[in-house]
Amino acid sequence: MQDRGQDGQAGLEERIQKLEGTQATQVATQAGAVATLTATQAGATATSAAAQAGTVAMMVAGSVSLIVGIFLGLAIAKGQRS
Repeated sequence: MQDRGQDGQAGLEERIQKLEGTQATQVATQAGAVATLTATQAGATATSAAAQAGTVAMMVAGSVSLIVGIFLGLAIAKGQRS
């Protein structure tokens, strides 16, 4: 009878060890998924910020060019009248 108890105990310990290994794998997988999601969100945020900064810079450059063009046009028109 003791042999069966020891065999049962050994089998139970083996099953527990397998479950612990499986649980560790699941925890590592979950941590990897969270890290991937965090990196993806950070990348998306950086891309959005860069696009917005580029848009603002392009608008500023366009506005400055428009103003310079207006004054240049006025100067040329005034020069032709004289």
